[in-house]
Amino acid sequence: MAVTLQDVAKRAGVSKSAASRTFTVGASVSKATRAKVEKAAAELGYTPNVLASSLTTGRTKLIGLISNNFTNPYFLEIFDRFTFSLQKAGLRPLLVNLSHTKDAAEALDMLRQYSVDGVIVASSTLPPDFAETFQGAGLPLVHAFGWSRPSPDTYLVSIDNVAAGRFAGEALVSRGYGSIGYIGGPESATTTQDRLAGLKDAVQRRFAGACFAEEYSFHAGRAEMQSVIARGEVAEAYFCGDDVIAIGVLSALIDAGYKVPEDVGVLGLDDMEMAGWANIALSTIRQPTEQIVETAVSLMQQAVNKEDATERTRLLPFSLVERGTLRPLP
Repeated sequence: MAVTLQDVAKRAGVSKSAASRTFTVGASVSKATRAKVEKAAAELGYTPNVLASSLTTGRTKLIGLISNNFTNPYFLEIFDRFTFSLQKAGLRPLLVNLSHTKDAAEALDMLRQYSVDGVIVASSTLPPDFAETFQGAGLPLVHAFGWSRPSPDTYLVSIDNVAAGRFAGEALVSRGYGSIGYIGGPESATTTQDRLAGLKDAVQRRFAGACFAEEYSFHAGRAEMQSVIARGEVAEAYFCGDDVIAIGVLSALIDAGYKVPEDVGVLGLDDMEMAGWANIALSTIRQPTEQIVETAVSLMQQAVNKEDATERTRLLPFSLVERGTLRPLP
């Protein structure tokens, strides 16, 4: 028979309510009582039932972690970090795959069934009404690794995508590339447009045009580059919407007989683990993945605890990682 809280209280010689307070974060209990209850729990092998506790506190500590980028290897790295960080913070991730739905109400119904305390969106391509729907339901929302237009009720953690695009353009110009193209992610994504705007601002008359992949994937990036090659419109260098698109671009260029970086330079964005593999060696703009995740979880903790964050928008620094797909500086 499972050991109950009543068993622990009896062994410790305290009331059941005193034993309960011992296992309730923030509850008032004396040091002496806590010591007796914890000793009794250890002797009996008792572990608090977090689901039962949620009925008392009204908080499940479940956090909806949602995205629609499950085919992108970079997001698998992100989910690994998020699940670890949430668990370390005493929260429980509920991973939700929205790859096949654009219906915000449907997503909200799913999350409500589990009584989540908050939602972290890890995507740049979810429709804006998702944020509005979650906020309207009173759910704290943190948007990470993407960008939604600032809202008073949304926490945002990202890099400055316009600045990242400008930085990419400056890196390519400084290496002497005369014509510079852009192969972005989905055209409707705000991150896609922001990175393009920054790139165009930096390269100006060297800009050779933009095209947009249907999704952030190897196959989509490869298909877009193959179309450019078929049209005979290959530029001297490309800034790509993310690393996985850039790797698809590399594949198409090499298959068509182009040498990288001698004939064409390629620059990605993210610095996913695969980008550093020896057979890829992609030059890229690094997002501070771990810092973004830790900041997002910290903001979620504050929101769930109803603590007022001093800054709801956090833009974190990025940097250039040089490998083998760009010319060296002259």
